[in-house]
Amino acid sequence: MEYRLGEFVRFVEEKREGYITRIINDEMIGVTGDDDFEIPVLASKVTRVYGRMEEGVESQVVAEKPIKPEDFIAKGIHLAVVTDPNKGSVVHFHVINETSYQLLLSFSTEKDAKQRGFYAGILQGYSTVKVYTASLPELSNWPGFQFQVSYYSTQETTLPKPLVIKEKFNAKDFSGSKKQVPLMKQQGWMIRLDEEELIVDAEKLKESFFKPSVEKKEIAKPAKEVDLHIEKLREDYQFLSNREMLKVQMDHFKKALDAAIVHKLPSIIFIHGVGNGTLRHEIQKVVSKHQQVKTFMDAHKEKFGYGATEVVLK
Repeated sequence: MEYRLGEFVRFVEEKREGYITRIINDEMIGVTGDDDFEIPVLASKVTRVYGRMEEGVESQVVAEKPIKPEDFIAKGIHLAVVTDPNKGSVVHFHVINETSYQLLLSFSTEKDAKQRGFYAGILQGYSTVKVYTASLPELSNWPGFQFQVSYYSTQETTLPKPLVIKEKFNAKDFSGSKKQVPLMKQQGWMIRLDEEELIVDAEKLKESFFKPSVEKKEIAKPAKEVDLHIEKLREDYQFLSNREMLKVQMDHFKKALDAAIVHKLPSIIFIHGVGNGTLRHEIQKVVSKHQQVKTFMDAHKEKFGYGATEVVLK
């Protein structure tokens, strides 16, 4: 028999009753009576007091199928911008939840210091929801977007901190090519919402300016073309997951980009291949917001097709 927190129950074999204040497991619950002590008891040893059923704690989220800890996906919240199939100048904004969490999601816009809510609800794991529609030619008049996300799971797990994401789009965000949107049979532009922010330690930064020159490591000058195919970076790539391979490739990309900036190269080409477009998208998202990047473009299409990106530096 399934019980809910807050239900009022009576013990079968003794004169005691109280509220369910803890679900220990499928067989055990904790009941707190008038003496304010919580007693662990088998669920089979209590019965509901039906006249007081209204005391149960109701929830709008759904029960999740059990997932092994190693299969639980904690990252993967995106905003997908897809064009309308009947009117190409109209774009629809979808929030994509590729995680195992249920998301308590709200979306609002801000313009002229005024906010307006457009969506609030629960987004189940591995699902999508449309939150907004706009005209692409009117991009310069779009408001700012704000997303608030809280994580929820009925499984025992470590919940991430809630997210508050603000986005203001410009033409550069739509300069890259579209890719297949996860969980949708459509092409679109993808924006990652749950990526980790770079945190700068002011003290460590200050210390770096005063370190003796002998402690400084010389940064090697990168090649003009950097091949990011995983087999070029790791000999054991067959044993890596897709997520681990992407991390290795992005780390190598960022290191080469930093080296190119240090050596004041006019430009650098990153060969990422075509594949499913994930690596290309992640690279172009980084360079589109980088202060030292002037612009970027597909490099030498006659040579690489859409498999390489040239980054022009300031």
